[in-house]
Amino acid sequence: MKTILCLILFTFLTLTHADNWPQYRGLDGSGHSAEKNLPVRWGDADISWTVELGGEGQSTPVIWAGRIYLTYAKPRDGRVSRHLVCLDQSSGKVLWEKETSVSDGEKLHKMNTWATASCATDGNLVAAFFGRGGLHVFDVEGKHLWSKDLGDFPGPWGTAGSPVFHGNLLIQNGDAEGTSFLYAFEKQSGAPVWKTPRNEKPRGGWSTPIFIKAGDREELVLNGEFGVKGYDLKSGKEQWFCESYNGRGTPIPAWGHGLLVTLNGKPGDLYAVKPGGSGNVTSTHRVWNADRGSKGRDLASPIMVGKEVFMVNMGGFATCYHAPSGERYWVERLGGNFSSSPIAANGLVYQNNEEGETIVIRPGKKLDIVARNVISTDREIFRASPSASDGQIFLRSNRRVFCIGKRGGS
Repeated sequence: MKTILCLILFTFLTLTHADNWPQYRGLDGSGHSAEKNLPVRWGDADISWTVELGGEGQSTPVIWAGRIYLTYAKPRDGRVSRHLVCLDQSSGKVLWEKETSVSDGEKLHKMNTWATASCATDGNLVAAFFGRGGLHVFDVEGKHLWSKDLGDFPGPWGTAGSPVFHGNLLIQNGDAEGTSFLYAFEKQSGAPVWKTPRNEKPRGGWSTPIFIKAGDREELVLNGEFGVKGYDLKSGKEQWFCESYNGRGTPIPAWGHGLLVTLNGKPGDLYAVKPGGSGNVTSTHRVWNADRGSKGRDLASPIMVGKEVFMVNMGGFATCYHAPSGERYWVERLGGNFSSSPIAANGLVYQNNEEGETIVIRPGKKLDIVARNVISTDREIFRASPSASDGQIFLRSNRRVFCIGKRGGS
């Protein structure tokens, strides 16, 4: 009995101290890891393992209790075969793999894939979304539980919005050209809980919801084509809307200091919104707006570290602002092309470019590049956000997964 209790305690402490990464951009969608021992500088010698996937995708590796979940897709007989794969964190070994669907492939933008949305897991279930290929839920051993067809997703863009678990709900952004909805399902059975129209006729479903506390009210927040919106979690009812300065609404807002700091997607001002309002709150709850300092497009989401908020546009112009006031500290070009969102740990920002370089930055009133980390690649493209767990960083190209560092850190 004593041995069993010790084993249970050891397992509990291991899972508690090893930071799970259960969805796109981590525990709460903010991109933050609580770990203190992640690698800061690395090269090829620090790669613990590399796995070649069976097709292409851009989904971020999602991690829970030593297991990694991610997706890929590949053409098959004129259609598209979509796959969910589970890897062992220590070795990269494939533990199981499931073909979720074979369907016609929706049209894609040249920067998109048929497997761009990241998985989500709550430790018992794993959800994967593939646009026209459907929404699918499995248990962590690979047993299929349920699937939903959410439409054809017309238009030339494809999808990217990732599923998220919250309580007993699984929530999916279904934005598309034409009629669109935000969906909530009972996570175990797939029974519909609510379905809210997104009546702004957006161009695509690229952003992912986050959950925040606004006073005594919990809200689901989702960026979109014409601005950012807050929803009631129990009913799905839209509570407030703040207009953006331009279209697309791909990036996820950064949340802190009582403000949602939000980017448009297309060139336009950065702006901060105080949540918790009702109706159109553009004139009452938009606290500040600030020029971006460059006119490029934004795919990467902003990230807030302390009182600084950092972001980089597609052309590589990075900017840093004082989050409570919107004061811009600096704008500098980092070099390279950028489409993945950054993560943060121990006061540092980890930002990938498409060429596979990870730039580590300490946010502040002046640009402080701590490290530039390069690994050898084979004409690969890195558009997935990094992931972090148990002292390791995971990078995903369109074809491969790279594990940086040793478990437990060094």
